[in-house]
Order: sequence, then structure tokens, then C-alpha cells
Amino acid sequence: MDGYAQGYAECTRHVVEAIKTNWDTNKSATHGVDTAAAHAATKAEYNNLRIPMMDLVTVALQSDDFVAQLKDILPDDSDDEDVE
Repeated sequence: MDGYAQGYAECTRHVVEAIKTNWDTNKSATHGVDTAAAHAATKAEYNNLRIPMMDLVTVALQSDDFVAQLKDILPDDSDDEDVE
């Protein structure tokens, strides 16, 4: 189940808090299934996810002319589009 049961339980807690009502999960296929270790590993993997583009943005933001640096990294292609 690769952490599905614990992920579902976590989502349920958020929904219960948001809509201020109880959500009965007793009939869920994941009720009572222990996938905590898989869920924790998946969350840790996600939280440690590296996106190379963000490294470039972080370096650019430390520059004195960060706007020019960001424009080099993220070019504005809107001039290339035909506007009707």
C-alpha cells in the first residue's frame, strides 16, 4: 500500500479540521492497515526533493542584479506569441 493508509488518515485529519465535522473512516479499505513506515519514507523523500532550477534561482537571488539573473534563467517568451 506504499503509505496509502497513513496518507489517507493524514488527509482525513486535515479535512475534519477544515470542515469541523467527523469523517468516519471505519469502512475504508485502509482502516487499520499499518503503512506508517512507507508513508514516512515517502514524505521524507518528498521533503528532500531537489529541483535543480531552484538552485539556480537561489543563486540568482543572492546577486546584486538578481532581476537580470532571473531574466536569464527564466526568459520571457511572451513577445514570441502571436496576439490576436
